Amino acid sequence: MELFDTHTHLDAHQFDEDREQVIDHAVQAGVTRMINVGFNRETIPSTMKLAETYDFMYAAIGWHPQDAVIMQEGDLEWIASLCSHPKVVAIGEIGLDYYWDTSPKDVQHRVLRQQIGLARELSMPIVIHNRDAHEDIVKILREEKASEVGGVMHSFSGSWETAKLCLNMGFHLSFGGPITFKNARVPKEVLAQVPMDRLLIETDSPYLTPHPFRGKRNESANVRLVAEAAAQIKGVDLEEIAQITTRNGLERFGIM
Repeated sequence: MELFDTHTHLDAHQFDEDREQVIDHAVQAGVTRMINVGFNRETIPSTMKLAETYDFMYAAIGWHPQDAVIMQEGDLEWIASLCSHPKVVAIGEIGLDYYWDTSPKDVQHRVLRQQIGLARELSMPIVIHNRDAHEDIVKILREEKASEVGGVMHSFSGSWETAKLCLNMGFHLSFGGPITFKNARVPKEVLAQVPMDRLLIETDSPYLTPHPFRGKRNESANVRLVAEAAAQIKGVDLEEIAQITTRNGLERFGIM
């Protein structure tokens, strides 16, 4: 069985003491592909290093909405220059975050629009971070013609109505630990309706740890728990979910 963790942060400081063991553990759990996500000046270089170190590791790089206010002239060009690297498969995570009050909304909007524009120039998919900003995300994706490149709605948390709008623009929906939570009704209901060929799974480690390890550090090996929950919700076996989501990930990110 092969699993694909399409969104992880294994360069995070939470893994400084045992990063190699954590990656080994994921491989032993059947994880054959991982996309590590770099989202600012600090994490983009460490993400690139991981992607260059491990054959099965790929990189998504972009500027996170929480850090939008510290993006400087030249940062977009820096990201663009790295996108020619063969292990960089997407621009992200980019988007809007209205939960954490760290960057003004207008600044977040500008930085998101710039990066969608870059993705269109380079014909690369985008990875969207959306927290409490469903209406504005859909509006900006439409206005900036994000459907031309498509991408992934990371850790999708919106309604089925929002999901349909994103699917119609060519996006895949990715689900993580929350679908294992007993009280997470909406993500489970949405996942149940997502077409199989648009479904992805992820961990977002070290965050969003699935049940029964909720409250502890998440790691990529736990994508198996996400796959098990997705299989149960879809009414299929684990092997089928693993096969389908891995194939979807390889196709979406253009990985051979």
